[in-house]
Amino acid sequence: MFKFWKKDKKEEEKLTKEVDQTIEKVEEKEDADKVVEEFLEDIESKEKAKEENILNEEIEEIKKETSEIEREAEEMFEKDLDLEELENRGNDKPQMEKKGLFSRLLEGLSKTKDNITGRIDSILNSYTKIDEDLLEELEEILITADVGVNTTMVIIDKLRELIKERGIKDPSEVRGLLKEIVEEILSEGNSKLDIEPAPAVIVMVGVNGVGKTTTIGKLALRYKAEGKKVMLAAADTFRAAASEQLDIWAKRVGVDIIKHGEGADPGAVVFDAIKASQARGVDLLICDTAGRLHNKANLMNELGKIFKILDREYPEAKREVLLVVDATTGQNAVSQAKTFKEVANITGIALTKLDGTAKGGVVLAVKSEVDVPVKLIGVGERAEDLQDFDPIAFTEALFGEE
Repeated sequence: MFKFWKKDKKEEEKLTKEVDQTIEKVEEKEDADKVVEEFLEDIESKEKAKEENILNEEIEEIKKETSEIEREAEEMFEKDLDLEELENRGNDKPQMEKKGLFSRLLEGLSKTKDNITGRIDSILNSYTKIDEDLLEELEEILITADVGVNTTMVIIDKLRELIKERGIKDPSEVRGLLKEIVEEILSEGNSKLDIEPAPAVIVMVGVNGVGKTTTIGKLALRYKAEGKKVMLAAADTFRAAASEQLDIWAKRVGVDIIKHGEGADPGAVVFDAIKASQARGVDLLICDTAGRLHNKANLMNELGKIFKILDREYPEAKREVLLVVDATTGQNAVSQAKTFKEVANITGIALTKLDGTAKGGVVLAVKSEVDVPVKLIGVGERAEDLQDFDPIAFTEALFGEE
């Protein structure tokens, strides 16, 4: 019996030991599993952190790129006028638009205002009476501002006459008289573009470098925004880049263009453009032409052929022939206008780059000496800076009080 008990005791101890060993193994396994689990969790945590860092870096990069795009877009917006903005602008607040246009006119004429009105005020303030010395100084100011000798003489003679008629004694009243005279000169003739009712044609003429292509593009932009169907004709086939430049404007504005290759017959381009305009129901056809004052005979023949084609093929269309001249060239602008008037029936003048010169008095010279109305003026780079010429607004911007 004792032996049996002893045997049972040994077996129990053996069993207990096995259980203990099993428990130790399980505990070791649990510890190992825990280590593995912690290890895996650590790896997962690091991976997650890495992914978050990468994501944050990508977000920052996207933000940076977005800011860059927004900056570029803002710069482009400031440099040029968006078509949709132009179409929507002023629909609700015409008075604010008008005020904005005048502000741009005032800004564009600031150099001329300083050169003419600023100097006139300085002279008038230095005199206590009106005499011939005062009138001579005023005469010099007008001539140096490119008003032109003949036009200046007309202004001074009229000024002398008004002073006498109205018994003016105070030099400070002379500025108001000058404003009245200038407005009267500029208001003679029709300064509005005559393109109503449709269809209409505007033939643009002028030497190279005066802003002819840009003026055409801005006109196309304006009239398309007003709801007109516009087409361009690249009839300047003499200058290599002319058609390409006009094509860029056509794509930019979203209007049709008719063009041939370099050296093609300009008359053929105009003919095709007329036929395309008639077929597509175009409201306004704007034709570019070559400018070559150095060869007057060729210029005359080329323009003459274009006008004959227009007479024959498009008699129903209203017609404007606009001469584009650069205001910064001063009296050369007057000479160009006189020369072109000899070879074409110029109906109006587009005077560009007025904002870039202190000699805006050339507006008076062109109007008075060439006897062709100024119809458009450029007072800046933006599309709305090409304005219809308003004699009253122009005179107010030049001679009005601050």
